[in-house]
Amino acid sequence: MSSRIVPNKKIHSIGTSAQRKTMKGLVYDGPGKIAYKEVSKPEIEKPTDAIVKIVKTTICGTDLGILHGKTPSVKPGTTLGHEGIGVIEEVGTGVSHFKKGDRVIISCITACGTCEYCKKQMYGHCKDGGWILGNLINGTQAEYVRIPHADNSLYAAPEGVDDEALVMLSDILPTGHEIGVINGCVKPGDTIAIVGAGPIGMSALLTAQFYSPAKIYMIDLDENRLKLAKKWGATDTINSGTEDAAKKIMAETEDGVDVAIEAVGAPATFDICQQIIRPGGHIANIGVHGKSVDLKIQDLWIQNITITMGLVNTNTTPMLLKTVTAGKIQPEKLITHHFKLSEVIQAYEVFGNAAKEKALKIILTN
Repeated sequence: MSSRIVPNKKIHSIGTSAQRKTMKGLVYDGPGKIAYKEVSKPEIEKPTDAIVKIVKTTICGTDLGILHGKTPSVKPGTTLGHEGIGVIEEVGTGVSHFKKGDRVIISCITACGTCEYCKKQMYGHCKDGGWILGNLINGTQAEYVRIPHADNSLYAAPEGVDDEALVMLSDILPTGHEIGVINGCVKPGDTIAIVGAGPIGMSALLTAQFYSPAKIYMIDLDENRLKLAKKWGATDTINSGTEDAAKKIMAETEDGVDVAIEAVGAPATFDICQQIIRPGGHIANIGVHGKSVDLKIQDLWIQNITITMGLVNTNTTPMLLKTVTAGKIQPEKLITHHFKLSEVIQAYEVFGNAAKEKALKIILTN
């Protein structure tokens, strides 16, 4: 399904963007329909809110899923996007850690910090937050965004660190790390397989190397992505369009892999994980699934495997920020394309044709 491009309308307004009551944003108008248009500029609604002027944002695979009608919780009229960095424009009276002019990283997860789930560091299930940006409330693919619970949902952006690297800390890096690598219990010496070499799979590849696995298989249909994966730390790559990935791995290992990370969200890729996991292993599902999969419980029940899945909590973001600041990991190398925010419709077209365009992550600059 391709997006319907809605021409921009020229709107004449008086005063600067800071004085205007409107701004431009990328709005979801129903399955297959998005438009970059004039919308209301966000305002402080609660004392714990902050208004952030977007500097750079990006497009997530989840945004494409929304466009294709995969996420019914997103209602027409919602401004999309849940990642980015920016500068504080205004803070509510209850915000104590940030002030106007501060440069910040926007977390894809909003956290109140006080509910039962937040106290367990399950911020993705915050009772007054979780994944709400670009989902239940207006998001970051706009000139400005309102961030609820700002003290717990923003991170100070350190000086001297590449802006584009910091954007990767909003979502994909903690998602790949937490839901793929940590949930998968990757250990030194493990043989692991990552099924899907898109941005999330690549994030799992980068962060899995913190734990020194002996062998990392990367499986994908896109030869260009597989070449990049090999460059960035995969020991072996398999093009599942030209060879049987499961047969190859089972032939090359004693009895399968210790950890299989699903990073696509499709029945076929989940099935590969089921076929290649060894007894006692872990299947870590990162992908966002829009339809049911065939769980081969008749084969798996006896193998003592663990299957995990979930929404990122971003509880490892502070640690990941330290590794990026120290130069131990360079997530900015995942970025392949740059557009102005006003070119967001074109950017969606490119991201939606990733194989043809050789696209991984796209940066939108306001």
